[in-house]
Amino acid sequence: MNTKKLAELYVSFFKIGGLTFGGGLAMLPMLQREVVQKHGWCTEEELLDIYAIGQCTPGIIAVNTATYVGYKQAGFIGGVSGTLGMVSPSLIIICLVASILNNFIHMPVVLHALAGIRIVVCALMLNTVVSMMKKGIIDKLGALVFLVAFILACFTPVPTALVIVLSGVTGIIAKHIEGRRNA
Repeated sequence: MNTKKLAELYVSFFKIGGLTFGGGLAMLPMLQREVVQKHGWCTEEELLDIYAIGQCTPGIIAVNTATYVGYKQAGFIGGVSGTLGMVSPSLIIICLVASILNNFIHMPVVLHALAGIRIVVCALMLNTVVSMMKKGIIDKLGALVFLVAFILACFTPVPTALVIVLSGVTGIIAKHIEGRRNA
């Protein structure tokens, strides 16, 4: 068992888990930097696939992604290490915040800080969406699927998981039809 690899997984996902505000989408830029660029644990395309699978499976996207990347790098123990790294900061922060926030939540400086954090998270998410869009939309069908999925996810009550599954099925069917044409 490579303890150095396990420690790297834990520390990397601890950093991501500790600095990610705003949920799973907000962590994508950090995941890309840490997992793809810094450590080379997977390619950008693999990360998008891992993230998509994490979105479709039950549980928290961040934890699913950390578990999968950890497992890919060091088996079961690597998955556990990545998962623990991702959830440890949240557990620590929640315990600390819960114990003191009620005393300070009414203060304007705290309310302004939280509003500022929300703005930064929105900017990070927009940057990630644009970056993923450039990599993910490679043809007219991809653009159409993106547009339909965006409309369904943003303007209808259709569950996001269903939108993702339908998008995947559309891609599979399109590739199957394309393969039959080329055969």
